[in-house]
Amino acid sequence: MTGYLNAITFTAISVWCSFQTGNFLQLSMSFARLFEGPNSFENWSFRTADGHALCSLLTFNIGASLGRVGDRIGATKRGWLVGGTILQALLTVAAAITIWKSGESSDITATERGLPGWTSTPLSFVALAFMSISLGIQGIQAKRLNTQFGTTLVLTTLWVELVSDPRLFKTREKVVSRDHKVIAALAVFAGGATGHTLVYKIGFAGALWIAVGLRLLIAVAWIYVVDDSPILHEVRERAHAGHERLPVGHEHERAPGSPRNTGKAPAPQLAILNDE
Repeated sequence: MTGYLNAITFTAISVWCSFQTGNFLQLSMSFARLFEGPNSFENWSFRTADGHALCSLLTFNIGASLGRVGDRIGATKRGWLVGGTILQALLTVAAAITIWKSGESSDITATERGLPGWTSTPLSFVALAFMSISLGIQGIQAKRLNTQFGTTLVLTTLWVELVSDPRLFKTREKVVSRDHKVIAALAVFAGGATGHTLVYKIGFAGALWIAVGLRLLIAVAWIYVVDDSPILHEVRERAHAGHERLPVGHEHERAPGSPRNTGKAPAPQLAILNDE
């Protein structure tokens, strides 16, 4: 979903709805325009593209802050994972309806930075806000699960860890962490290509409705994820090795002798998904 939704907003307005590093840097360059040109010239313009970047940054953080709710429920409990994903789907529904009502056409896309295709303010801002909030929730859920698939936030970190993995070229070995990084990167690529293509085939609203369907399928999938799935095995492996933080609420279950051992006895098995 990360590549898919980011491709839609970047195609429309050259702004990412989850990669906030780019948006934050864009705002810094907007500030720097105050000092462009001779001393007698002051550029106080705040372009629509800068407004989109600010809107995405603020609303993404609002969505991420909802992770506090998940922490109270249980960041790795099945109920929060399913409920949070359904909430993301509802926010995507709101974005699809908003951009449909705005009348934005897929024939009008961002031609270059500073010239967004979505011009029906404030509806374009509202649609972007709904998408960014949904990805903020997705981002904090991925962060709490602490797997290689958390590309909503740290795709650059994934590349750094992948190319520096000492077992990167040991193709005859099954290296879960390496393989999951490759799958995650390919998933973002496929999502971006699909999202961009669908915008031109069925329009912005149509592409967003497909995103709604995908998110509902993800919510259903969380119901059937079993405790011994490869992804959850990876979480246990990374956590018990002491290289990563355990998911919130499970810090006391680290194995003795690990670099971040709490001194408490380990649980017989780390239950990442909890049906309570």
